[in-house]
Amino acid sequence: MAYCGIDVGSATTDAVLIDGAGRVLAAVVLATGARHIVAAEQALAAALCAAGLRRDEVQRLVSTGYGRRNVTFADREVTEIACHARGAAALFPDVELVIDIGGQDSKTIRVEAGRVVDFAMNDKCAAGTGRFLEVMARTLEVEIGDLAGLSARSRRQVAISSMCTVFAESEVISRIAEGCAREDIARGIHAAIAERVYPMVARVGRGPYRNVVMTGGVAKNDGVREALEQRLRCAIAVPPEPQVVGALGAALVAREDVRRARAGEANSSG
Repeated sequence: MAYCGIDVGSATTDAVLIDGAGRVLAAVVLATGARHIVAAEQALAAALCAAGLRRDEVQRLVSTGYGRRNVTFADREVTEIACHARGAAALFPDVELVIDIGGQDSKTIRVEAGRVVDFAMNDKCAAGTGRFLEVMARTLEVEIGDLAGLSARSRRQVAISSMCTVFAESEVISRIAEGCAREDIARGIHAAIAERVYPMVARVGRGPYRNVVMTGGVAKNDGVREALEQRLRCAIAVPPEPQVVGALGAALVAREDVRRARAGEANSSG
Protein backbone atom coordinates (compact mmCIF):
# COMPACT_ATOMS: atom_id res chain seq x y z
CA MET A 1 0.00 0.00 0.00
CA ALA A 2 1.07 3.59 -0.62
CA TYR A 3 0.90 6.72 1.50
CA CYS A 4 0.45 10.24 0.18
CA GLY A 5 1.36 13.73 1.28
CA ILE A 6 0.03 16.85 -0.46
CA ASP A 7 1.54 20.27 0.27
CA VAL A 8 -0.66 23.12 -0.96
CA GLY A 9 1.52 26.22 -1.05
CA SER A 10 0.81 29.72 -2.27
CA ALA A 11 2.75 29.17 -5.50
CA THR A 12 2.94 25.40 -6.02
CA THR A 13 1.11 22.29 -4.90
CA ASP A 14 3.30 19.25 -4.38
CA ALA A 15 2.36 15.59 -3.97
CA VAL A 16 4.56 12.70 -2.85
CA LEU A 17 3.72 9.00 -2.77
CA ILE A 18 5.81 6.61 -0.66
CA ASP A 19 5.67 2.89 -0.03
CA GLY A 20 5.70 1.05 3.30
CA ALA A 21 9.49 1.33 3.53
CA GLY A 22 9.38 5.10 3.03
CA ARG A 23 10.74 4.99 -0.50
CA VAL A 24 9.46 7.70 -2.82
CA LEU A 25 7.30 6.25 -5.57
CA ALA A 26 6.43 9.56 -7.22
CA ALA A 27 6.80 13.30 -6.61
CA VAL A 28 5.13 16.07 -8.58
CA VAL A 29 5.12 19.87 -8.45
CA LEU A 30 2.26 21.82 -10.03
CA ALA A 31 1.17 25.47 -9.97
CA THR A 32 -1.43 26.08 -7.25
CA GLY A 33 -3.60 28.56 -9.11
CA ALA A 34 -6.78 30.02 -7.65
CA ARG A 35 -8.49 26.83 -6.45
CA HIS A 36 -6.63 24.78 -3.86
CA ILE A 37 -8.87 21.73 -4.10
CA VAL A 38 -8.42 21.54 -7.87
CA ALA A 39 -4.64 21.86 -7.54
CA ALA A 40 -4.60 19.12 -4.89
CA GLU A 41 -6.72 16.80 -7.02
CA GLN A 42 -4.50 17.38 -10.05
CA ALA A 43 -1.32 16.81 -8.04
CA LEU A 44 -2.68 13.55 -6.62
CA ALA A 45 -3.76 12.36 -10.06
CA ALA A 46 -0.36 13.19 -11.54
CA ALA A 47 1.47 11.38 -8.72
CA LEU A 48 -0.73 8.30 -9.05
CA CYS A 49 -0.14 8.24 -12.79
CA ALA A 50 3.63 8.58 -12.33
CA ALA A 51 3.67 5.76 -9.77
CA GLY A 52 1.31 3.54 -11.75
CA LEU A 53 -1.13 3.31 -8.83
CA ARG A 54 -4.89 3.57 -8.35
CA ARG A 55 -6.52 5.90 -5.82
CA ASP A 56 -7.74 2.94 -3.73
CA GLU A 57 -4.14 1.79 -3.31
CA VAL A 58 -3.39 4.87 -1.18
CA GLN A 59 -3.79 3.78 2.43
CA ARG A 60 -3.83 7.28 3.93
CA LEU A 61 -3.43 10.86 2.72
CA VAL A 62 -2.24 13.83 4.80
CA SER A 63 -2.40 17.45 3.63
CA THR A 64 -0.11 20.26 4.69
CA GLY A 65 0.84 23.77 3.65
CA TYR A 66 -0.89 27.10 3.23
CA GLY A 67 -4.07 25.57 1.77
CA ARG A 68 -4.13 22.27 3.66
CA ARG A 69 -7.61 22.86 5.08
CA ASN A 70 -9.05 23.02 1.56
CA VAL A 71 -8.00 19.46 0.71
CA THR A 72 -11.33 17.98 1.68
CA PHE A 73 -10.40 14.43 0.67
CA ALA A 74 -7.40 14.29 3.04
CA ASP A 75 -7.60 11.98 6.05
CA ARG A 76 -6.09 14.72 8.21
CA GLU A 77 -4.05 17.90 8.01
CA VAL A 78 -0.70 18.70 9.62
CA THR A 79 1.17 22.01 9.76
CA GLU A 80 3.90 22.66 7.24
CA ILE A 81 6.31 23.32 10.12
CA ALA A 82 6.03 19.72 11.34
CA CYS A 83 6.05 18.29 7.81
CA HIS A 84 9.14 20.16 6.64
CA ALA A 85 10.99 19.06 9.77
CA ARG A 86 9.87 15.46 9.27
CA GLY A 87 10.77 15.43 5.58
CA ALA A 88 14.16 17.09 6.11
CA ALA A 89 15.02 14.66 8.92
CA ALA A 90 14.18 11.71 6.68
CA LEU A 91 16.65 12.98 4.08
CA PHE A 92 19.25 14.33 6.52
CA PRO A 93 18.91 12.51 9.89
CA ASP A 94 21.33 14.86 11.69
CA VAL A 95 19.53 18.07 10.68
CA GLU A 96 19.49 20.76 13.37
CA LEU A 97 17.98 23.67 11.45
CA VAL A 98 15.62 23.82 8.49
CA ILE A 99 15.34 27.03 6.46
CA ASP A 100 12.25 26.91 4.27
CA ILE A 101 11.79 29.78 1.81
CA GLY A 102 8.68 29.52 -0.31
CA GLY A 103 6.75 31.78 -2.63
CA GLN A 104 5.06 33.95 -0.02
CA ASP A 105 6.64 33.13 3.34
CA SER A 106 9.84 31.95 4.97
CA LYS A 107 10.45 29.83 8.06
CA THR A 108 13.29 28.70 10.28
CA ILE A 109 12.73 25.46 12.19
CA ARG A 110 15.01 24.14 14.93
CA VAL A 111 14.97 20.36 14.96
CA GLU A 112 16.13 17.74 17.44
CA ALA A 113 15.88 14.03 16.59
CA GLY A 114 13.49 14.86 13.74
CA ARG A 115 11.11 16.82 15.99
CA VAL A 116 10.34 20.53 16.01
CA VAL A 117 11.82 22.31 19.02
CA ASP A 118 11.11 25.89 17.96
CA PHE A 119 10.30 27.86 14.83
CA ALA A 120 9.98 31.39 13.49
CA MET A 121 7.93 32.46 10.50
CA ASN A 122 7.55 35.47 8.23
CA ASP A 123 4.15 35.33 6.55
CA LYS A 124 3.23 39.03 6.73
CA CYS A 125 5.68 40.43 4.21
CA ALA A 126 7.09 39.26 0.88
CA ALA A 127 10.63 40.33 1.83
CA GLY A 128 12.99 37.35 1.83
CA THR A 129 10.65 35.08 -0.17
CA GLY A 130 10.27 33.75 -3.68
CA ARG A 131 7.96 36.64 -4.47
CA PHE A 132 10.76 39.05 -3.52
CA LEU A 133 13.07 37.31 -5.99
CA GLU A 134 10.42 37.44 -8.72
CA VAL A 135 10.07 41.22 -8.33
CA MET A 136 13.83 41.75 -8.28
CA ALA A 137 14.37 39.54 -11.35
CA ARG A 138 11.70 41.45 -13.26
CA THR A 139 13.35 44.73 -12.33
CA LEU A 140 16.72 43.45 -13.57
CA GLU A 141 15.00 42.13 -16.72
CA VAL A 142 16.20 38.54 -16.25
CA GLU A 143 14.43 35.23 -15.66
CA ILE A 144 14.24 34.28 -12.00
CA GLY A 145 16.13 31.07 -12.76
CA ASP A 146 19.02 33.13 -14.16
CA LEU A 147 19.60 35.22 -11.02
CA ALA A 148 22.03 32.78 -9.43
CA GLY A 149 24.17 32.57 -12.56
CA LEU A 150 24.15 36.35 -12.86
CA SER A 151 25.19 36.74 -9.23
CA ALA A 152 28.03 34.23 -9.67
CA ARG A 153 29.71 36.63 -12.10
CA SER A 154 29.74 39.46 -9.57
CA ARG A 155 33.02 41.14 -8.62
CA ARG A 156 31.60 43.26 -5.83
CA GLN A 157 28.39 43.35 -3.86
CA VAL A 158 25.95 46.23 -4.19
CA ALA A 159 24.09 46.66 -0.92
CA ILE A 160 20.27 46.51 -1.00
CA SER A 161 19.26 47.83 2.40
CA SER A 162 15.47 48.30 2.16
CA MET A 163 13.47 45.77 4.19
CA CYS A 164 10.31 46.18 2.11
CA THR A 165 9.90 44.58 -1.31
CA VAL A 166 8.41 47.75 -2.81
CA PHE A 167 11.19 49.97 -1.48
CA ALA A 168 13.83 47.39 -2.42
CA GLU A 169 12.52 47.47 -5.99
CA SER A 170 12.93 51.24 -6.04
CA GLU A 171 16.42 50.84 -4.61
CA VAL A 172 17.38 48.40 -7.36
CA ILE A 173 16.07 50.83 -9.99
CA SER A 174 18.25 53.54 -8.43
CA ARG A 175 21.31 51.28 -8.48
CA ILE A 176 20.72 50.55 -12.18
CA ALA A 177 20.47 54.29 -12.86
CA GLU A 178 23.77 54.78 -11.02
CA GLY A 179 25.42 52.40 -13.46
CA CYS A 180 25.92 49.46 -11.10
CA ALA A 181 26.43 46.13 -12.86
CA ARG A 182 23.42 43.84 -12.85
CA GLU A 183 25.49 40.92 -11.54
CA ASP A 184 26.61 43.00 -8.53
CA ILE A 185 23.01 44.03 -7.85
CA ALA A 186 21.91 40.38 -8.07
CA ARG A 187 24.52 39.44 -5.51
CA GLY A 188 23.26 42.22 -3.27
CA ILE A 189 19.69 40.91 -3.63
CA HIS A 190 20.77 37.47 -2.46
CA ALA A 191 22.64 38.97 0.47
CA ALA A 192 19.53 40.99 1.34
CA ILE A 193 17.48 37.77 1.60
CA ALA A 194 20.12 36.29 3.92
CA GLU A 195 19.91 39.40 6.10
CA ARG A 196 16.11 39.04 6.31
CA VAL A 197 16.27 35.34 7.18
CA TYR A 198 19.06 35.59 9.76
CA PRO A 199 16.95 37.25 12.50
CA MET A 200 14.54 34.31 12.27
CA VAL A 201 17.48 31.95 12.75
CA ALA A 202 18.47 33.95 15.82
CA ARG A 203 14.93 33.70 17.19
CA VAL A 204 15.08 29.89 17.27
CA GLY A 205 18.66 29.75 18.59
CA ARG A 206 21.85 31.29 17.28
CA GLY A 207 23.75 28.01 17.07
CA PRO A 208 26.43 27.48 15.96
CA TYR A 209 24.77 25.00 13.62
CA ARG A 210 26.59 22.21 11.83
CA ASN A 211 23.71 20.53 10.01
CA VAL A 212 21.46 22.99 8.19
CA VAL A 213 19.02 22.02 5.44
CA MET A 214 17.32 24.44 3.04
CA THR A 215 13.93 23.58 1.57
CA GLY A 216 11.38 25.33 -0.64
CA GLY A 217 11.66 26.65 -4.17
CA VAL A 218 14.23 29.33 -3.31
CA ALA A 219 16.64 26.57 -2.24
CA LYS A 220 17.24 26.01 -5.96
CA ASN A 221 18.93 29.41 -6.11
CA ASP A 222 22.61 28.83 -5.35
CA GLY A 223 23.15 32.55 -4.85
CA VAL A 224 20.73 32.66 -1.91
CA ARG A 225 22.16 29.46 -0.44
CA GLU A 226 25.71 30.81 -0.64
CA ALA A 227 24.66 34.12 0.94
CA LEU A 228 23.04 32.23 3.81
CA GLU A 229 26.13 30.05 4.22
CA GLN A 230 28.27 33.16 4.56
CA ARG A 231 25.88 34.71 7.05
CA LEU A 232 25.54 31.55 9.17
CA ARG A 233 29.17 30.49 8.67
CA CYS A 234 28.27 26.91 7.90
CA ALA A 235 27.48 24.68 4.94
CA ILE A 236 23.83 24.26 3.95
CA ALA A 237 22.52 21.03 2.42
CA VAL A 238 19.86 21.17 -0.29
CA PRO A 239 17.74 18.10 -1.16
CA PRO A 240 17.63 16.97 -4.80
CA GLU A 241 14.06 18.35 -5.02
CA PRO A 242 13.69 20.89 -2.20
CA GLN A 243 10.12 21.84 -3.14
CA VAL A 244 8.63 18.47 -2.18
CA VAL A 245 10.15 18.11 1.31
CA GLY A 246 6.92 19.23 3.01
CA ALA A 247 4.85 16.78 0.97
CA LEU A 248 7.36 14.03 1.78
CA GLY A 249 6.98 14.82 5.47
CA ALA A 250 3.18 14.64 5.15
CA ALA A 251 3.44 11.24 3.44
CA LEU A 252 5.68 9.97 6.24
CA VAL A 253 3.16 11.22 8.80
CA ALA A 254 0.44 9.31 6.93
CA ARG A 255 2.50 6.13 7.14
CA GLU A 256 3.14 6.66 10.86
CA ASP A 257 -0.59 7.19 11.47
CA VAL A 258 -1.37 3.81 9.94
CA ARG A 259 1.42 2.09 11.88
CA ARG A 260 0.20 3.54 15.19
CA ALA A 261 -3.37 2.52 14.42
CA ARG A 262 -2.27 -1.03 13.65
CA ALA A 263 -0.13 -1.20 16.77
CA GLY A 264 -3.11 -0.02 18.84
CA GLU A 265 -5.33 -2.66 17.32
CA ALA A 266 -2.74 -5.34 18.00
CA ASN A 267 -2.40 -4.24 21.63
CA SER A 268 -6.16 -4.16 22.19
CA SER A 269 -6.65 -7.59 20.65
CA GLY A 270 -3.74 -9.02 22.61
